[in-house]
Amino acid sequence: MTTMKVLIPVFLAGVVLAGCSSADSPALEPIPGSITYGGQPRTKLTKSPVGSAVYNQFYNETGQRVEETYILQPDRSLKLVRREVGPDFPD
Repeated sequence: MTTMKVLIPVFLAGVVLAGCSSADSPALEPIPGSITYGGQPRTKLTKSPVGSAVYNQFYNETGQRVEETYILQPDRSLKLVRREVGPDFPD
């Protein structure tokens, strides 16, 4: 039962993000701290369904909080689709 509570939001996020078009905006490039900075991770996400959203949060070199969203591709690579940069504690 708890597995379903976790999988349903992940599945819905994947469906919503899969419908987004990136044709209007240039591709995001990884920055230091990004999961894909320096290439794709060595481990493959074999148990996650294709289209799943993967979230990453870290602090950049200036101390700002960075939140990124990736989508798992059919070849099991991660595609960076969203990045938000902001202060650690908003006003």
